[in-house]
Amino acid sequence: MSTQSRKMAPVGVFDSGVGGLTVAREISRQLPDENIVYFGDTARVPYGSKSRNTIIRFSEQIIRFLKTKQVKAIVIACNTASALALDAVRDEFDIPIMGVVVPGARAAVEATRNRKVGVVGTDATVQSGMYTRVIHGMDPDITVIEKACPLFVPLVEEGFKEHKVTQEIIEYYLESMRNTDIDAMILGCTHYPLLRSKIRAYMGEKIQIVNPAYETAMDLKKLLSEKDMANEGGEGRHSRYSFYVSDAAEKFRRFANTVMPFDVPTTNVVNIEEY
Repeated sequence: MSTQSRKMAPVGVFDSGVGGLTVAREISRQLPDENIVYFGDTARVPYGSKSRNTIIRFSEQIIRFLKTKQVKAIVIACNTASALALDAVRDEFDIPIMGVVVPGARAAVEATRNRKVGVVGTDATVQSGMYTRVIHGMDPDITVIEKACPLFVPLVEEGFKEHKVTQEIIEYYLESMRNTDIDAMILGCTHYPLLRSKIRAYMGEKIQIVNPAYETAMDLKKLLSEKDMANEGGEGRHSRYSFYVSDAAEKFRRFANTVMPFDVPTTNVVNIEEY
């Protein structure tokens, strides 16, 4: 692949469903010239309750599919898959692959003043202890409090963001964390930025909320420029985005339209088990 065609090649972004759209949205904001191929594994969502081996197998299939789209780099826009599959797939594929855990952890380490950090995520992410491990690798003296909030994902996916039941669930899960003295909190699931204002209102102003989606987009920007793969764009050329899912394309498209800053075109269904 010539340097020029490599620069024009899209970035692959994948997630268990719609949550990774918050990462795609940040990439489109911070790297407006990049083309994106997005895959949401809507047939097999949620990942948060599945085993490590299953998540590795799903991730391998999706990466093989994205490689057929000639992507130049892959962002695993899913905390669960980043926590459980990133190392395995990095060893297996000859393409730069990054996850959302390290960028989020690093931002929290930089944000905390009293060295107490909270993490909210799915069951699988919290049980993996990945955020605690990564944060301790950067600063062993930081206290990390992790809390699984499994109902946040279905609330977001079912469009309950503004419903009073969501407020009650936030209070139910986060009351114990609000009573600690953490001063930074990682939204350790890509769905959670969609609840960010409600979480922030409940947790109060003294806590810095870290959105790994933004940090990941900035890391991707750095990676592409270091590897001389950044798309310089061109006059009047619009970035191209294509969306693929493993099921329920129309439901995905409707939801994507509430997240992305532009109208999401057709969403294509892929039989991901074939890869």
